[in-house]
Amino acid sequence: MNTFRQWFLIFMLLALADSAHTFDAMDRHYIFFPEQTLHATPEVAGLTYEEVRFPAADGVRLHGWLLPGKAERPLLLFAHGNAGNISHRIDNLAQFQSLGLTVFIFDYRGYGLSEGQITEQGSYKDIHGALVWLQQRGWKPQQMIYFGRSLGGAVALQLALEKPPGGLVLESAFTSVARMGWHHQPLSYAMLGWWALSSRYDNLDKIDQLNCPLLLLQGDKDRTVPPKMARQLFARAPQPKSLYLIPGADHNDTYDVGGTPYWNQWRVFIDRWFPQPASVETRNSEK
Repeated sequence: MNTFRQWFLIFMLLALADSAHTFDAMDRHYIFFPEQTLHATPEVAGLTYEEVRFPAADGVRLHGWLLPGKAERPLLLFAHGNAGNISHRIDNLAQFQSLGLTVFIFDYRGYGLSEGQITEQGSYKDIHGALVWLQQRGWKPQQMIYFGRSLGGAVALQLALEKPPGGLVLESAFTSVARMGWHHQPLSYAMLGWWALSSRYDNLDKIDQLNCPLLLLQGDKDRTVPPKMARQLFARAPQPKSLYLIPGADHNDTYDVGGTPYWNQWRVFIDRWFPQPASVETRNSEK
């Protein structure tokens, strides 16, 4: 047996010795990058907000912020990406509020002030808990936009399949963890990734089951999630759907680089699928 095969066998045996814990630990090393310290609150941007503590579907205690918007506008349930925490999204919260949206953003388990340790299944339970808390406050899924950025796109998509919202917006969403592995590190993933990671987040396999309006946003210069993945998701998704490739945008600067045309995509989506009552439109037109 040559040296390579010996080391490969040893690696396999070590992993299989405690596979579930080993796989989750690998995920937390290669996929999830939580930060526990909150660096600011929405107050620094002059935003009114409510501190929220709520349970995930399995009881893990989570933390989030609720920012009020206009009564006639939908609520945005915001599932963020794989790094940092909610305090790194404050500028984005201000922009969503400028659209009149109520916004609920929360941290997955292990991120920010939320307890526990992150896993794929745990992230699904977290957003389920967020939805239940919002329903207890009187919000219905049909009054909501589920918004997921990057990894959060997979979390938002899963909830949309189980509890369809009024609309779903996915930004910089990948097709699956496996395809991301093949794209960035094909040799390493072929040797280790297919069995060493427990997370799948297979959006491409799921998106054809969607039953709500979809907006896909993607930077056309994204070096993390290649734009072809957005096209693949779009091709697989059922109608009604729209895709906007943001000229010049990378993975983390979509709304900064996108500017007014980017936000116009949001406005068109909101106005089409969440039309305001005629009385509200009349009052607005008279101003």
